[in-house]
Amino acid sequence: QTAEAQLAYELQSAREQQKIRQEEIEIEVVQRRKQIEVEEKEIIRMEKELIATVKRPAEAEAYRIQQIAEGEKVKQVLIAQAEAEKILKIGEAEAFVIEAIGMAEAEGMKLKAEALQKYGEAAQLGLVLDALPEIAAKVAAPLSKVDEIVILSGESGSTMSEVNRLLAEIPASVRAITGVDLTKVSQAPAASSSCG
Repeated sequence: QTAEAQLAYELQSAREQQKIRQEEIEIEVVQRRKQIEVEEKEIIRMEKELIATVKRPAEAEAYRIQQIAEGEKVKQVLIAQAEAEKILKIGEAEAFVIEAIGMAEAEGMKLKAEALQKYGEAAQLGLVLDALPEIAAKVAAPLSKVDEIVILSGESGSTMSEVNRLLAEIPASVRAITGVDLTKVSQAPAASSSCG
């Protein structure tokens, strides 16, 4: 009986030890689960922190750079469109000016032609006389660079005859250049006064 009691005590003691060990294991499992939960929460917290401190700022910076790039692209397109429109407007303005000048010149030529037709020879003579100062200026231009003119002649006292000869050649030169005979100029005012 004592042996049975001893055995029963040992069996009971083993069962108690087993229960204690099982409860210890359960406690360890619960502790381990709690530790895993804490670690998981820490991982989630770190992920959120990384998102807040790294990912979001990086996305914001990428978005900012993209917006700047798109803005620059739009700006370049607008500048190019403005430049093209400016060139177009300048071209249109230049074409308008050329057309206006051409029309004015054509109108002027038309009026000159009508005047020439209406007044005939007198008008032609008037145009030639208006052009004579310009012709004389162009002919005399080289002479403005000359300090002194010396006329050499074989005969003494013939300087005046040389000057007279040069003056006598002027009407022929004008007729050769313009087609108008200056020897008839004295008749022209009478013709123009009879027309007017």
